[in-house]
Amino acid sequence: VEINFPWPFFAKIKTLISPENEDHNVPIHPNSELFLCLTFHSPVPRQDSAVMAGSLTHHSSPNPGYSTNNAVPVPVITQTESRDKWSKKMDFLLSVIGFAVDLGNVWRFPYICYQNGGGAFLIPYILMAIFGGVPLFYMELALGQFHRTGAISIWKHICPIFKGIGYAICIIALYVSFYYNTIIAWALFYFYSSFSSILPWTNCDNVWNTPDCTNYFGMDNITWTNASRSPAEEFYTRNVLEIHKSSGLRDVGGVRWQLMLCLFLIFTIVYFSLWKGVKTSGKVVWVTATLPYIVLFILLIRGATLPGAWRGVVFYLKPQWGKLLETSVWVDAAAQIFFSLGPGFGVLLALSSYNSFTNNCYRDAIVTSLVNCLTSFVSGFVIFTVLGYMAEMRQVEVEDVARDKGPSLLFITYPEAIANMMGSTFFAIIFFVMMITLGLDSTFGGLEAIITAVLDEYPDQFYHRRELFVLCLVVVCFLGSLSTLTNGGAYVVKLLEEFGVGSSIIAVGFLEAIAVSWFYGIHRFSNDVQAMLGKAPGLFWKVCWVAISPAFLYIIVSSLLKAPPLALFDYKYPDWSIIVGYIVGLSSFIWVPIYMVYKLVWTPGSLKQVGGCVQSPETEHGNICMGTFLYFMYVVALHAQLY
Repeated sequence: VEINFPWPFFAKIKTLISPENEDHNVPIHPNSELFLCLTFHSPVPRQDSAVMAGSLTHHSSPNPGYSTNNAVPVPVITQTESRDKWSKKMDFLLSVIGFAVDLGNVWRFPYICYQNGGGAFLIPYILMAIFGGVPLFYMELALGQFHRTGAISIWKHICPIFKGIGYAICIIALYVSFYYNTIIAWALFYFYSSFSSILPWTNCDNVWNTPDCTNYFGMDNITWTNASRSPAEEFYTRNVLEIHKSSGLRDVGGVRWQLMLCLFLIFTIVYFSLWKGVKTSGKVVWVTATLPYIVLFILLIRGATLPGAWRGVVFYLKPQWGKLLETSVWVDAAAQIFFSLGPGFGVLLALSSYNSFTNNCYRDAIVTSLVNCLTSFVSGFVIFTVLGYMAEMRQVEVEDVARDKGPSLLFITYPEAIANMMGSTFFAIIFFVMMITLGLDSTFGGLEAIITAVLDEYPDQFYHRRELFVLCLVVVCFLGSLSTLTNGGAYVVKLLEEFGVGSSIIAVGFLEAIAVSWFYGIHRFSNDVQAMLGKAPGLFWKVCWVAISPAFLYIIVSSLLKAPPLALFDYKYPDWSIIVGYIVGLSSFIWVPIYMVYKLVWTPGSLKQVGGCVQSPETEHGNICMGTFLYFMYVVALHAQLY
């Protein structure tokens, strides 16, 4: 494939790239006056023992790592003993499933489904999964398994100038740890409070209750008004959060020592699960990844036997076909599948990097994606059977009960229904155990992404000090979470969730997809997959990686930039807080252009030497990457000039 640059527009860029002819090792002649041609070749990755921990093996006889129908052999990279491996294949699968199946599957999918047309929403959801989510999921698993390195150092082997993506991913993962573990701490607080014959959110006779508290379960002639507050809502807002003691982000109040203790216990579990690497975390996920499914099955059976459950199921699945004509429904489907599967967070890169080279990552991607989507669908039945029951008890429509979303659905609506079931203590305990284990799995994955990325990038400093590094990381995450443990901590959690992750992680995922498919090259990436699996990906996957998946991410990030005003409970976020939110989001993504500028400006040597340095420090084909980047910028500039 040849890319032709018209002369004289790129006279200077020609000297910057100067790619070598790999067959004869002769530089392209610098005095070409008509065109600057960059020739793309099949990849033959150069090994770096410090990072790749592998070696090239060339054979004349067929073996599983070579294509049987390709004249040019694809090298097999053998994994050495210097890098940890999963003890069992199931350790890896459960870790990936545990990361992908999180609290969002329980609270976000059911709400978005009924809000966007019920059963009709499944059509855009499935289409977005097939053409957008699963291809990106497969891509990350394949990248991590082939290069066997973390989110930072992997760019040395793909396109070095995009290395800032790795740093951005680590910062975003830190922001997630600052608020996500606080939500798990809330669940632990509920878990402790559930060890009581009468659950504390059952009635209005507690010290934290107000005159607006209205208990309608088991009562006759109770009128529910807009001012009414259920016992579960007041337990959450006035006892767990004590949010009434905060006037907003300007005055978040003091730290809740009870929540701080819960968070300390959560991070203690996290540390001892991660300190020895995949050898320990791979064993822990056998409990944390499987237990939620047992609990979901129990709650599903219990919910189906409740009076009014059928009303919730009908409301959940009744199709509203007219919704399919609304753009927002398709955008919500794309966003849901992206955040549910989790490509772009660096976790899949990290987890798959501990696989054997010939592991079938294609089958892993299909299986784990199916499990994730089916879990979301079944969780909807678990939630809406209970919402139908509550609507029956309140004598209102399901829509009036289902207004809560996000954490409120798990900490107010569902506990309220549990409190009025027979055997409420048992169901409360297993429900919050499920929430804790769902959250822990995702925390394991997020922090492992940081650990693997940093240890692979700086092996001399940290490789033999993993326990100490993990301890320091956990301490940083704990200290960063303190603001979310205050009386107004829920406001901080909402701000970090909306701005610390939302647009920035999708923008990073978009650049990652572009860098791999366009700059690294779909042909080269397909050869990598062929080296591992013995056959190249089909046309469907190539089209998705090159065009459909990047468009899928572009649509999401464009929609998130037009988000509605932010609010939580009765608090409207002031304008200055929105500005702070955008700064937080930019603080992670900004490392992408910063590293590009750093690499071009601070690398010593002439312009031509700098071009060679930023092009191919770890692979002899980096010059193609840089050339494609410059050509891409040329097309963008030309497009802007024309319009």
